[in-house]
Amino acid sequence: MKKLVYIFLFCLLASCSETPAPKPRGFFRIDMPEKKYTLFTDTSCPYRFETPQYSYVLPDTNRFAEPCWKYILYPKFGAQLYLTYKPLKNNLAQMAEDSRGFAYKHTIKANGIDENVVKTQNNVYGVVYDIGGNAASNMQFYVTDSLKHFLRGSLYFNTIPNADSLQPSLEFIRKDVLHLINTLQWSN
Repeated sequence: MKKLVYIFLFCLLASCSETPAPKPRGFFRIDMPEKKYTLFTDTSCPYRFETPQYSYVLPDTNRFAEPCWKYILYPKFGAQLYLTYKPLKNNLAQMAEDSRGFAYKHTIKANGIDENVVKTQNNVYGVVYDIGGNAASNMQFYVTDSLKHFLRGSLYFNTIPNADSLQPSLEFIRKDVLHLINTLQWSN
């Protein structure tokens, strides 16, 4: 019995150490893949562009989708870039304003929206919307040749928006989206 009391006291004293403190929440580390691009073409659509090798271009299967609507899936990041193509029919101003409206619908959760005008060597013009804060879509854009073609894009992550944890992935994919815009070429 005496031995049992000593063992109990030893265990009781041995378990007395630092007071436990809650650990801060951490986020998973994401190893970013090497940036290598391949040319995406679909002969039934009037555009082509380069996409990263770690992404997949798939047709949009939404019941409202039109033939040249695509989405680029980034499986490692749980993200997708939705692309909607429309031919212009003397409605550039309306299409641009609609795109601006879609971007600004995120002002409820956004900290701010930066509009950046883009112009490439391939006669591609448009606006990139960088949406700060915990908005559902942190990046949207539209590009056009001002005559025949109009392409709109919006980036979404498959998670509850948390700007702090998404920032590394967002910045990484943002470079891919800008590369897509800079390599975009229209077919006649």
